[in-house]
Amino acid sequence: MKNSTLLKGTAAIAVGAALLLGGGGTLANWNAEATAAPGTIVSGDLNVTAANGVWTDRTGTVIADINAYKVVPGDKLTFTQALTVKLVGNKMAANVATTGISATNGFTPANVSVSAPVLTVGTTPVANPLVPTASDQTVTATITFEFLSTTTGRADTTKSYNFNNVAFQLTQVTQPGLS
Repeated sequence: MKNSTLLKGTAAIAVGAALLLGGGGTLANWNAEATAAPGTIVSGDLNVTAANGVWTDRTGTVIADINAYKVVPGDKLTFTQALTVKLVGNKMAANVATTGISATNGFTPANVSVSAPVLTVGTTPVANPLVPTASDQTVTATITFEFLSTTTGRADTTKSYNFNNVAFQLTQVTQPGLS
């Protein structure tokens, strides 16, 4: 009988423990919580605006109305465009480029040369990519159009090169070391 009583007592203890552990009761679990204030993530900015540009001839004379000016072989015209560049961001870098320029825009490609923009800040040449400064930067972009003096005969008479679709584009690039 002792075994039977011992067996019943052991079974009762096992059922009680199962109820406590399984959901019929609770065991104390310690836990703690701490709040953190990791801050706010704020995005940077990238923008470019352009004022009115100026055309000049080889001697530096301003061309008042480029639409009325007639180029001849040997002419070299320069377009100077002031760009206000805003770059904000700890790892920001951006390239300035032009869109809408092609050698086949009306003239025979072998008879004209159109440069990519040359960039300066004040009188100091700068190269892509541009990086942020303490405030907005005024970057001057200069493009040259040359009607080459090697043009012969009557090649490209009464042709036109339309710069109306030219735009200055600022494109973010990834700085080295970022992925």
